[in-house]
Amino acid sequence: MTATASAATAPTPPPAPAVPPPPFAARATAVGGSPVREILALTERPGVVSFAGGLPAPELFDTDGLRAAYDAAFATSAARALQYSTTEGAPELRRAVAERATARGLATTADDVLVTTGSQQALTLITATLVEPGDTVLVENPTYLAALQAFGLAGARVIPVPCDEQGILPDALEEIVLRERPKLLYCIPTFQNPTGRTLPAARRAAVAQVAARLGLWLVEDDPYGDLRFEGDEVPWLAAHPGAEDRTALLGSFSKIMAPGLRLGWLRAPAALRRAAVVAKQAADLHTSTVDQLAAAHYLSAADLEAHIATVRDAYRIRRDALLAGLGEALPEGSQWNRPEGGMFVWARLPEGYDATALLKRAVAKDVAFVPGAPFYTGTPDARTLRLSFTTHTAEEIAVGLERLRAAAG
Repeated sequence: MTATASAATAPTPPPAPAVPPPPFAARATAVGGSPVREILALTERPGVVSFAGGLPAPELFDTDGLRAAYDAAFATSAARALQYSTTEGAPELRRAVAERATARGLATTADDVLVTTGSQQALTLITATLVEPGDTVLVENPTYLAALQAFGLAGARVIPVPCDEQGILPDALEEIVLRERPKLLYCIPTFQNPTGRTLPAARRAAVAQVAARLGLWLVEDDPYGDLRFEGDEVPWLAAHPGAEDRTALLGSFSKIMAPGLRLGWLRAPAALRRAAVVAKQAADLHTSTVDQLAAAHYLSAADLEAHIATVRDAYRIRRDALLAGLGEALPEGSQWNRPEGGMFVWARLPEGYDATALLKRAVAKDVAFVPGAPFYTGTPDARTLRLSFTTHTAEEIAVGLERLRAAAG
């Protein structure tokens, strides 16, 4: 009895120290978050005029047309709209993408197309398919920040290709390919993010030939190509001789319909596309069925080209308003380009200025932009900045420019 009572009152031994879980993968800590996203979070308060985000203008969304398209998707077959789908995508949406690509001069069938959850996923799938840790990837300098993140997460060695105000220099590209033996070249030839520049047709042809002669995959990202305000259309890089069997073309409905749909597409050679399908199966099985069917209904019932024309007209006015006021808003000696379309103007401040320092003063004046430094691989140009003109009216842009002038002092 005594022994039993003694055992019952014995103190409970302290728990063993908890062993922490294993560390994150190295790639998860080696790649930082997006400074652009962080800037956008700072500028969401009411009253801020933001030239920072590459966002479509929400007042231009065809909300009635898209609402009708979702109603049609449910009315036609709610069971299908709410069910699992094939990884490749809804056949009617793939056909619509193929028809639009063919109309722009690149013969395409539905079988050539994979529907993705935004074109960003298409880039992620191609990266997963082609890039192993230590592989070399070439990019324009500067380039799309999320592409740098994707390649960084894959463990790639990212090397910039020299560019001028028109984009990639083909001779420099050839020299780097011979020296570095890269796996792929990632580029945004039309209305590039962040610079707004467009690669001329002759240079596209030369890039395609370099890739064909020296053995190089090409990843052509084209989220902005439909947003041309002036000048002649330039054929896709994928349409040039030498690029046929080695180009992954990425497209998106975000800029011409609505980014909330998260719908993009990938056109690629058969073997590469099949590998990307397997990678997508591992990522998300398939893109949202209801969103795909709604988009397909929209493309069949609405006049998308008329809607795009409305968007272009609005963006042209806004671009012109931004360009007209930059001379007064930025310090004397600043330079900037005049993009023929897209969403961005690229500027460079005079010697002695730093765009990140200017941003701090600008935010205090309720105006914002994106410093150019994060878009660079290697040594950045701290004097550069990206200004988006799409999300404010001409009158609001004028107010923002006056605030920017006050911040630049």
